[in-house]
Amino acid sequence: IGDVVALSSLDDLEFGGWDIFSDDCYAAARTAGVIEPSLLDKVRPELEKIRPWPAVFDQRYVKRLDGPNVKRGANKKELAEQKDLADQVVADIRQFKADRALDRLVMIWCGSTEVFMVESPAHATVESFERALESNDPAIPSSMVYAYAAIREGIPYANAAPNLTADIPALVELAARTKTPLAGKDLKTGQTLIKTIVAPGLKARLLGVEGWYSTNILGNRDGEVLDDPESFKTKEESKKSVLDYILQPHLYPDLYAQLCHVVRINYYPPRGDNKEGWDNIDIVGWLGYPMQLKINFLCRDSILAAPIVLDLALFLDLAKRAGMHGIQEWLSFYFKSPMHAPELYPEHDLFIQLMKLKNTLRYMKGEELITHLGREYYD
Repeated sequence: IGDVVALSSLDDLEFGGWDIFSDDCYAAARTAGVIEPSLLDKVRPELEKIRPWPAVFDQRYVKRLDGPNVKRGANKKELAEQKDLADQVVADIRQFKADRALDRLVMIWCGSTEVFMVESPAHATVESFERALESNDPAIPSSMVYAYAAIREGIPYANAAPNLTADIPALVELAARTKTPLAGKDLKTGQTLIKTIVAPGLKARLLGVEGWYSTNILGNRDGEVLDDPESFKTKEESKKSVLDYILQPHLYPDLYAQLCHVVRINYYPPRGDNKEGWDNIDIVGWLGYPMQLKINFLCRDSILAAPIVLDLALFLDLAKRAGMHGIQEWLSFYFKSPMHAPELYPEHDLFIQLMKLKNTLRYMKGEELITHLGREYYD
């Protein structure tokens, strides 16, 4: 892709961020246990130089976590007001950019899944959002403070988690004002990735689906957070939406209207970052004969997610330089709950999403779009 469009080089990236724990990146990586120590040690000096800034954090929104490295108010004792927190994040961003002599920035939210929230009047306009910030409205969680700070600065922003963040009218409006690209939400890495591969195939053959039972076990900090029912509801809503949009039961009621779709996530500490997803799919074939499909995906959560974060950083930077602001629907390939215009339905079919991504890159380059019609070979 880098041979076709002007992507930045991975070698030119600098990393910074916030965390509620003050460990440097090497210590944090050792604690997470995702990458072998022998491999980590090869980049230990570089990782030890990356220390997180104090984070914007409120335990009301992530109930199973707490940490000491959080932003405080002017007296350094109490939690700051939300408007002050946003200003502190902006100050961190500007200092980082100056210290590293950077030309451009991208922000990607990789924080924990917050509790389930719905849009409120505070989210309706930029002005109502800023009033809510100034009044410490509980409708503004920590993730929105980061998103607001980034978008205000014109920094491309992606939400890698399922919580309500940049996908509210106020921040979409602010992105239009500041010419900022947006993408999200909830990285599609494991079980849902498999779901968006398998479901289009079943639909293409018009195989009925009577039931789809999905369960996961994982033991990392993500699993610990999702053990809270309110955070799990946020994730559940994201994971359950894909089948309705792919199978379209309103168009194929005989095949999919009675689909029973169940999603479970279980926190199991011994598994660590090695997530396991089980799927049982009850299929109905010709003449009503039942069949089953069983999928057992033993995967590594962070190993699947990390390269997507890098892809998004490069593509959002490209979008910014190309003058493409607002919702970047062509990046839906990477997300469980793709952001989209209000009048559109979200596309979840992985193969359509990939074609949209490819065609967008070809469009940016001025190339002919891919149709797969192929008649020119036979006329």
